[in-house]
Amino acid sequence: MRILLAGASGFLGTALRERLAADGHDLRQLVRRTPETGDQIPWKPSSGHLDPAALRGVDAVINLAGASIGGQRWTASYKRKLRSSRVDTTGTLARAIAALPESERPKVFLNGSAKGWYGDTGDTPVEEEAPAADDFLGDLCRVWEAAARPAEDAGVRVVYLRSGLPLDKRGGLLQPLVLLFRAGLGGKIGNGRQYIPWISLADWVGATVFLLERDDLAGPVNVVGPDPATNAAFTRELAAALHRPALIPVPAFALQAVLGEFSTEILASTRALPGVLRRAGYEFRHPTLPAAIRAALA
Repeated sequence: MRILLAGASGFLGTALRERLAADGHDLRQLVRRTPETGDQIPWKPSSGHLDPAALRGVDAVINLAGASIGGQRWTASYKRKLRSSRVDTTGTLARAIAALPESERPKVFLNGSAKGWYGDTGDTPVEEEAPAADDFLGDLCRVWEAAARPAEDAGVRVVYLRSGLPLDKRGGLLQPLVLLFRAGLGGKIGNGRQYIPWISLADWVGATVFLLERDDLAGPVNVVGPDPATNAAFTRELAAALHRPALIPVPAFALQAVLGEFSTEILASTRALPGVLRRAGYEFRHPTLPAAIRAALA
C-alpha cells in the first residue's frame, strides 16, 4: 500500500512510520522544509498549498500533524497555533483529496483527533457517540474533525483518531513522569480521582494499522485502552514498576499557578472507552495498565 504521512516525525508518527515500513508499505512524507530524500514531499498547509501530484497513486493518507498540547501555557497566540496546526493541515489534505478525480482518490483518510473531544466527564464512561465538550479542547476537536469533511463528502472513508495518552518512556506523558519518579518526586496530581484514558504505544500503533486495513470502519474511534485508570491508580502502578515512592502530590492550585488554563486538561477526568475497537474485534496487546506500563518501560 502506498501511504502519504503528515506529522511523520513526531512521537506517534515516528512509531507508526516504523511499523508501516516494517510491514512493507511504500511511504511518502509531507514536510514543510526542503525535502532531503526522495520520499519527502513539500507542502505549505498554512496557505493551503499542496501539489495534487503528491496524492496521485496514493492508497491512504494519514495526518498526525499538530503542535504539542502540553509543555507551555495556553496563551492566546499559542491557542491559535494549536488550532491552525491541526485545522489547516487537515483542511489542506481533505480539499486536495476531494479535488482529485474519483478514480484517483485515496481509499482512506486517517486523521488525528483527541480525547479532548469529551472534556471532563467525571466518573461517567463515554464512547464515540458522546457530544463534544463546551470548552477550548472540545471546540478544537470539533473544528479539527470538521475540516476533514470535504474528503468524507467526496466518498472517501475517513477515520477520526480520538487518541488517548499513549505510554512509552521515549515520549508523550510518560517520559517526564519517569524522570520525576526516579528522582523520588512522583505523586498523584490534584485529588487523583480524575480518569486517564491511557493506551500502550504498541496498541496505539496496532489499532491505527487495524483501522487502516478495516474497510468497514469509519468516523470517530476512541484509540484508548479498555480499562481507564484514575490518576491515583496510575501513579501507584508507575511507582511500583519503577520501585520508587509516590509520596509527593501536586496540588491543583500549584498546577494552575504554573500552567494556567492548560492545567484544566491535566485535572480533567475523561473515562473514554474504545467502543468501536472493541465491537470490531481489536485485540489489545496490553489490556491492563500494569501490562502497558511494563511494556512502556521495557
